[in-house]
Amino acid sequence: MARTDPLTDRLVVVFGGSGFIGHYVAQELLERGARVRIASRHPEKAFELKPLANLGQLQFARCDVTNEASVEASMHGADFVVNLVGSFEGNLRQLMGNAAGKLAQAAKDAGARAFVHLSAIAEDPDGEAEYAQAKALGEKLVTEAFPQATILRPSILFGEDDNFLTMFADLIRLFPVLPVFAPDSPLQMVYVGDVADAVVAALADPGAHGGKTFELGGPEKVTMMELNRRIAEAQGRKRTFIPMPDALSAGFAAMPGTPMGSDQWTLLKNGNVASGDHPGFAELDISPRPLGLFLDRWMVTHRKHGRFSDRVRQV
Repeated sequence: MARTDPLTDRLVVVFGGSGFIGHYVAQELLERGARVRIASRHPEKAFELKPLANLGQLQFARCDVTNEASVEASMHGADFVVNLVGSFEGNLRQLMGNAAGKLAQAAKDAGARAFVHLSAIAEDPDGEAEYAQAKALGEKLVTEAFPQATILRPSILFGEDDNFLTMFADLIRLFPVLPVFAPDSPLQMVYVGDVADAVVAALADPGAHGGKTFELGGPEKVTMMELNRRIAEAQGRKRTFIPMPDALSAGFAAMPGTPMGSDQWTLLKNGNVASGDHPGFAELDISPRPLGLFLDRWMVTHRKHGRFSDRVRQV
């Protein structure tokens, strides 16, 4: 007799579910037979998920995580709760710190069986970046309110539709000479689909994974300079990369309207790799996939003649 999936017909409320990682988490949950409620300030951004759901399997709730009444309404009937809310803009301590704790308390009060909180490897209560401090505060308040919560700390996420890899890919496509910020900083980038799998694995077995913190880094480490060169190679383009001094990079990031803010620059400068002090993908029975598995295919549209280009020739 087939074993019933522990997520089948369970209501999973995904706060921040209309964002980049939320789409991947929701798809995985829907495939597992869960009922999914996307709670977000802009739930319409996740309407493209509708064709993937069966009748009555997907709901949308307009929710502001800083508003307790809004959170309580979205939490109604939840079996499991996921918090994916994150940002580099606005009041970060309120959004990713205090609000995260209140979400966890609301989940506890609602009788949720499990709570998964997405933090970041960069979290640091004494960090230079406000983002790092806010993530650390969020972890602290979540574990105080919901001691059996699972904390996931991913490295920088990459995906075909991300805001990190695609930013560099667009710049490399356009310019023959480019500066490289923090050229020697090590990154352990992680595929967004693998992090979504980790979220779902933690929900499916809270007895084994609850109350634990997992660091989620990809299977390889690359520097920023190596990353830029690999993107250029995948595009079939000859590019000159100039390593930039930290002082110039910091000054650029502080300017308004730049693609990288000061917090993002600070985090990049410090590198983004797992410490090894916490369990990772292996303990969740997940084999993370390397960037090389996807990069050539994703860069096709960035090549000079797209799908009609000569892959070997560089321009």
